[in-house]
Amino acid sequence: MPQAFSDTKTILASPSEVWATLTDWSTASEWMPGVSDMRAAGDIGVGTELTFSARGKDRSSTVTALEPGRRITMSSSAPGVLADYTYSLEPAGDATTVSLVADVDTRGPMKLLGKVIRSAIAKEDGVQLARLKSLIESR
Repeated sequence: MPQAFSDTKTILASPSEVWATLTDWSTASEWMPGVSDMRAAGDIGVGTELTFSARGKDRSSTVTALEPGRRITMSSSAPGVLADYTYSLEPAGDATTVSLVADVDTRGPMKLLGKVIRSAIAKEDGVQLARLKSLIESR
């Protein structure tokens, strides 16, 4: 799947603290651009559906890969667009290195807009880790 963007930040907090914030869906609006609220249908696991409001529209994402405390992939789709956001955590001394890779594929009529869609996603969501870092380190 073509990559829209990747980013890595070192957050001055333990991996468990970063993971707790990353998977506390009630804080998503504080670090995910355009998201006003997010909630999970049950405990976090592969297959868990996440519902959220973004720019006034209800959307959903599904946890498609999970290594608790280390990695989570959330996948979503819209007509002609498939997106996988993978967050990975690695201990870095007294801190945590967090990586985000956003892979976005376009199909059908949306294929022609693939580069534009990936560019727009990179511009909008490329700030997620900086905002997550700011949120955690300000506590």
